[in-house]
Amino acid sequence: MLDSPYTDLDRPPLSQAALARAVVRPGSLWSQLSVVDRTGSTNADLGQVAREGAAEGAVLVAELQLAGRGRLGRAWTAPARAGLTFSVLLRPAVPTARQGWVTLLVALAAASAVRRLAGVDVRLKWPNDLLVGERKLAGVLAERAEGAVVVGMGLNVSVRADELPVPTATSLAIEQAECVDRDPLLRAVLREIETHYRDWVAAEGDADACGLRASYLAMSATIGRRVRVELPGERVLEGEATGVDSSGHLIVRADGVERALSVGDVVHVRPASAG
Repeated sequence: MLDSPYTDLDRPPLSQAALARAVVRPGSLWSQLSVVDRTGSTNADLGQVAREGAAEGAVLVAELQLAGRGRLGRAWTAPARAGLTFSVLLRPAVPTARQGWVTLLVALAAASAVRRLAGVDVRLKWPNDLLVGERKLAGVLAERAEGAVVVGMGLNVSVRADELPVPTATSLAIEQAECVDRDPLLRAVLREIETHYRDWVAAEGDADACGLRASYLAMSATIGRRVRVELPGERVLEGEATGVDSSGHLIVRADGVERALSVGDVVHVRPASAG
């Protein structure tokens, strides 16, 4: 059984009623919001709902996720009520070629909200990580489901150092953030997603026309860095990340040639130490 939500007073439960009143309003993107004690994967649950024809704007939040996944099938874990683990259901009416921006849009929105509310210098690692320095604060995973896109996020809020899944992760508490209250953080993230998403859809997915690409590049920790990209088929490309194209693909210059990458696991290469 999930421990009582009141056994750890530093980690109070979220109120579904309060959150729904705040974000599910007439004219809002968000059509419904549910909070569950535990689930295997919020993405998998919303994917099933999407296949059943659910409307855009469903939000599912889990206090404990037992089978959370990051990119490349990696596990994403956090103690109960120690983070924000949620997924949203979107049905973007934009050309398929431009839908790669969904992951970047949600990551940008979350980073902007956290920077504003928590006072932490969050940066973006292409395509789906939120970093503080070089430590991972959150991850985003977008998956297609019957014409819809389900986007999930795991954000470490009160996770303590001894609870981190890997030493390269961090949390808002570890970074001494100004806000570690999950309720206002979730509200702020959802509002920021809605703002960016509406602008992007209104621009028919044109990331330049709505300012999405410029905003993303301004907060990127990847662009301008030397990177090593692990590609499918055990291939590796090393070069300089020079930009993001109109489809949201990472542009890497290697051996004088620029390549646009739609997939790949990016590693930021540290500059060689001066002698």
